[in-house]
Amino acid sequence: MPHFRLETNVSKSKVTPELLKKISKAVAQTLGKPESYVAITVVPDQLMTWGGTDEPCGTATLMSIGCLGVAENKKHAAVLYPLLEKELGILGNRLYITFLDQSTSSVGYTGTTFHSLFG
Repeated sequence: MPHFRLETNVSKSKVTPELLKKISKAVAQTLGKPESYVAITVVPDQLMTWGGTDEPCGTATLMSIGCLGVAENKKHAAVLYPLLEKELGILGNRLYITFLDQSTSSVGYTGTTFHSLFG
């Protein structure tokens, strides 16, 4: 159920299957969730500026059922920011990550919701 979505002005050529796998593994590990539930979306080549420049930048959302909160989000940020800087050249001061903690009834899966499956 975790989903990490990044929209960025970085070129599609830098968004490889290997990178998606690295992000998936990092998200699963930092959240303590099975990677089999993790979804990763990277939307490259966006027309974006940050502070008036078109240097690499982005906005992201990390959605999960639980495992998000004040202390947890700091931990997740400490994992994701360095990874995205290393792999895509997005500096930490040119990326926002919004953390969304969803209830089990707010996330659908296999024709029902996680609440029906695990609630």
